[in-house]
Amino acid sequence: MIVAPTIIPSSVMGKNAPSNRINVGAIGTGRISRVHDIPSTIRYDYVRITAVSDLDLHRAEEGKQMVEDFYTKQSGQPYSGVRVYQDYRDLLADKDVDAVLVSTPDHWHAKIAIDAARARKHIYLQKPTSLTIEEGRKMSDAVNANGIVLQIGSQQRSMTQFRVACELVRNGRIGKLQRIEVRLPGDPPGGNTEEMPVPKGFNYDMWLGQTPFVPYTVDRVHPQTGYDRPGWLRCEQFGAGMITGWGAHHFDIAHWAMDTEYSGPIEISGMAEFPTAGLWDVHGSYETEMLYSNGVVVAGITESPEKPNGLLLTGSDGWIFVSRGAYTASPSDPVSSTSKALQASDAKILSPLTNNDPVRLAVSQEHHGNWLESIRTGTKNITPAEVAHRSNTVCLLQHIAMKLKRKLYWDPVLERFNNDDEANSMIARPHRPPYSF
Repeated sequence: MIVAPTIIPSSVMGKNAPSNRINVGAIGTGRISRVHDIPSTIRYDYVRITAVSDLDLHRAEEGKQMVEDFYTKQSGQPYSGVRVYQDYRDLLADKDVDAVLVSTPDHWHAKIAIDAARARKHIYLQKPTSLTIEEGRKMSDAVNANGIVLQIGSQQRSMTQFRVACELVRNGRIGKLQRIEVRLPGDPPGGNTEEMPVPKGFNYDMWLGQTPFVPYTVDRVHPQTGYDRPGWLRCEQFGAGMITGWGAHHFDIAHWAMDTEYSGPIEISGMAEFPTAGLWDVHGSYETEMLYSNGVVVAGITESPEKPNGLLLTGSDGWIFVSRGAYTASPSDPVSSTSKALQASDAKILSPLTNNDPVRLAVSQEHHGNWLESIRTGTKNITPAEVAHRSNTVCLLQHIAMKLKRKLYWDPVLERFNNDDEANSMIARPHRPPYSF
């Protein structure tokens, strides 16, 4: 642990005295933390980022500097009040920290969230919630058992066009909903497999966590200079690829539109292309199809110029297409090939809601702010742990179907496949000591 001296000028506090503040620790200070999670949280004047943690000490120190530079500029006085930890468990033991941003690689999400919940820290957790369905169930149970607020980083719920699209569908504007087509970007193969020396100040063994030991190479982890898109996103050891990376966003919206946020599909089938050489082995082009008990078919496909990134919701009386438009959470995010965030088969479908449209969904103006307000007021946040777990589960179910290449039958209540030992064996993965749950 490395602890910086605490020099907090009173002008930084203002009306937000320590007793009124939410003190936040940032766990993981890489790309998504620097361009999205820290900037989106530090902007609130009742928040103080007091600590950062990263297994790469170089990144941890740069995270500390980023936060302190913000407060120095804000107050006009030198600021040096951010503590640095290499091990996130030391940050969780910091009694001054009320809440945490978890912006680590996917395979660490569930474990850190469980530990943070048990430490009674509120959690903003980058999606996806977990590497496996079993881990996601344990995460949701731990959060709910400890009464803390978890917000998953599915920020599309806080983007107006996605909420409006779901409200229009649930109010019957396109008739009876029949099919949802979810279009996701793909990932290229490649990556250098050559073993390299572990950089100084980087705890690589802990970074691998519960996954099997493999030699260090920079394309397996993250760049040592700069904050470009890291290679771990394209390694199945640490995540399932775009089916969870972007799927956790879009399939969450599909659930919102169908009112199936606490359930899941009953039938799943899928196929995908997987690389045969190189380090990066997540799926490429794919097609999946799922049936829900309400009769709606949800299909997943790889986006194309003809079928841009987003969701196409089709009903008996028309369709709605919704996307992020030109918005990106980080510079390396794919952008939809259409600049229109909301379209319909008939302009009348998109006319404003009236008293004849009784369904109104929760409104969030900004995703991190919604989490913080939930902490302050005790109101329900827009993407809590169980909703997040179910959204990720549907992505992982498709990934299992891609691997097995046959139709699967899922029980969303028991969270088990029906009479399928092979598929059920893929709900969990072995954990490497000492990083087991």
